[in-house]
Amino acid sequence: MNRPVGTLTAADAWERLLGVRSLADAEAAGLVRGEGGALRWGLDASPEAEVLADRYLPLCLAGADFTFAQLGQSIDGFIATRTGDADYVTGTEDRLHLHRLRALADAVVVGAGTAAADDPRLTVRACAGAHPVRVVLDPRGRVPQGLRLFTDGSAPTLWFVGAGHEPRGPVPVGVEVVSVPDADGFAPRRLIRTLALRGLGRVLVEGGGVTVSRFLHEGVLRRLYVTVAPVLLGDGVPGLRFAGEPVMRDALRPTVRRFLLGEDTLFELELP
Repeated sequence: MNRPVGTLTAADAWERLLGVRSLADAEAAGLVRGEGGALRWGLDASPEAEVLADRYLPLCLAGADFTFAQLGQSIDGFIATRTGDADYVTGTEDRLHLHRLRALADAVVVGAGTAAADDPRLTVRACAGAHPVRVVLDPRGRVPQGLRLFTDGSAPTLWFVGAGHEPRGPVPVGVEVVSVPDADGFAPRRLIRTLALRGLGRVLVEGGGVTVSRFLHEGVLRRLYVTVAPVLLGDGVPGLRFAGEPVMRDALRPTVRRFLLGEDTLFELELP
């Protein structure tokens, strides 16, 4: 295949991928069917641009309603030390990957424990892209109101709080408190439906391990990204934990792709 002259850089490729939500969008962005039917750039693209298309195009084309998750953990399965220190389990390339996932999402979800312990911003800073709506799940109203995701004004924030635990007094501009009348309102399927009604169909569940495990156990996740760092913690805050099958042959064995992110290994799991 003859390609137009001129190298497509990784930055340009990423900008094009941000606008892809359908095969027609992919065509308009300059992607064509290559050998074996895989989509690749129909331009003279840098190796880094080809890697971006290979890694993220399946997510771009996943559809408007799609729930996915990301966890970074040690090789022995912990996302933080026993003191809660998670700064940082994985390296800089994985953090760039996480920001790209945020840029491809309408909303990013964290549980109360992660919000309180990490004070995350949940914004897109390491790459081009719009900030997703930030969603905090706080059934018992234990998340401090002074966190950055409530006060920095960078992106709209939905604070899901159990009935009777709503914050007292005014909340910062850009933060909407959503009172959840009962525990069922925090069930993953119910939450995804609630977000979809607000036009937030592409949902990234970012943490922590308890929240991602709940969404995985209830069969809500369509794709799971797990980045494993070559570090041994021995003890700490666990990553994935859910009630599995009693015999090995019945264990969940999803389709998997693997990518190297510096010293870390990214596993992309396609879930049934």
